[in-house]
Amino acid sequence: MIDINALRADTPACERLVHFNNAGASLMPAPVYAAMTEHLAREQAVGGYEAQADAAEAMFGFYTAMAELLNAQAEEIAFMESATKAWDAVFYSLPLVPGDRVMVHRSTYSSNYLALLQTARRRGLGIDFVPSDTHGQIDVSAMPGLVRDRTKLVLLTHCPSQSGLIQPAEAVGRFAREHELLYLLDACQSVGQMPIDVQAIGCDALTGTGRKFLRGPRGTGFLYMRRELAERIEPHVVDLEAAEWLGRESYRLAPGARRFEAWERNVAGQIALGRAMRYALETGLDSIAARVQPMAQSLRERLAALRGVEVHDPGEHRSAIVTLSKLGVDVGEAKAALRAQGINVSVVPREWALLDAEDRDLPDLIRASLHAYNTEAEVMRFVEAVSGL
Repeated sequence: MIDINALRADTPACERLVHFNNAGASLMPAPVYAAMTEHLAREQAVGGYEAQADAAEAMFGFYTAMAELLNAQAEEIAFMESATKAWDAVFYSLPLVPGDRVMVHRSTYSSNYLALLQTARRRGLGIDFVPSDTHGQIDVSAMPGLVRDRTKLVLLTHCPSQSGLIQPAEAVGRFAREHELLYLLDACQSVGQMPIDVQAIGCDALTGTGRKFLRGPRGTGFLYMRRELAERIEPHVVDLEAAEWLGRESYRLAPGARRFEAWERNVAGQIALGRAMRYALETGLDSIAARVQPMAQSLRERLAALRGVEVHDPGEHRSAIVTLSKLGVDVGEAKAALRAQGINVSVVPREWALLDAEDRDLPDLIRASLHAYNTEAEVMRFVEAVSGL
């Protein structure tokens, strides 16, 4: 059971604004902010290298917390500077060769698809689009019919940035295992707002960020890679964190996922992200999901009842992300008008989700994303504000 008063007490900004931008960057709870600023103060007092040496235990806490959060092993976790850097580190390192094929759904994240396009052109890869089912999510039943002799990889965005859809990640994992395909899951928008179990999902690698639903700092991300796969992959970039220099013509890669890390890092961010994960675990991921998903559905229903408003969230199961448009209202102007009323949201331009926008004929969108510290009273305030746009 979530103690909403405690969550809001740990989030002082709740007293003066409605933060419905958790899919962009959430509000850090007080213990996470303290973990970060205390290390920065230590760096100021004794020096960056010295502070890092003193913080070795706290830094390692990131790996153990992330492993617990995902049901993984600590050696399968890497600290990265962002979700995109984590995803790129995996994708660009996969041993794909001309003629290999990649399966993808149209809801994929824009940066991921751009990387896929670039690599397809450089290496001569083929791209196969999996259609949507009647719920608007990836049609798992159609996937076997798309498999060819050279199909090697499945890419999936668990929760798209441009809708409240929750993709059936476990069903995709079963398909990937049955056909011996690699499976890379972008969990940027799902980790922190619902339970994530990499063993149950069956993904080979998973990437995410600290700043969104985990409520960590910006400039932090993470990578999970199954140990057996990590030991077979040569990172496309290495440095003294990723590898040990043995001699003039030899080096040895670091074990597990940490071969994808860089030596230079945001130490305060890593410590704070580990604390954010502990905060999420203490709150309870099941409890967070049980709170935010019904609240988001309530918001969808109330918005859909407004004149001129259309909600654009497909899926059999939906997340804390709510996307909408209002007839005759520019999304940039709407965001500014809401901000003036103390309400934070994001906008999703059509070109940021081009494949999905073309497939579903989407306009530019307003994105409201809720977290466990939000309330029904804030939902009602937001609905009233949208009504007045």
